[in-house]
Amino acid sequence: MIKYTEDHEWLSIEGDIATVGITLHAQDALGDVVFVDLPEVGASLGQKDVAGVVESVKAAADVYMPVSGEVLEVNEALRADPSLANSDPQGAGWFFKVKLADATQLASLMDEAAYKGFAGD
Repeated sequence: MIKYTEDHEWLSIEGDIATVGITLHAQDALGDVVFVDLPEVGASLGQKDVAGVVESVKAAADVYMPVSGEVLEVNEALRADPSLANSDPQGAGWFFKVKLADATQLASLMDEAAYKGFAGD
């Protein structure tokens, strides 16, 4: 299952683990990504907490925690090559994986059709 936030993050949920990244819309708006700051593995963050930062040639933007949980893994390949956020934002350009603390928070997120309407795609 894939869900989306109003802050232009996507989550791919498998069981109680969510892989999180920025959407195609977000990377289009940012332009060429040159740096990412990822959360620390083991960090417990609440929904809407700032989990990281993505910087492009045009702007810097916070990456928000879409659901409460514990960071299990970060994408070291993305840290080494931030352009993955542009070339494959919903694949190899994922940011981090989180263990869900409260699966009921998923109900407040958008499905793909709702997100496309929200983002104007």
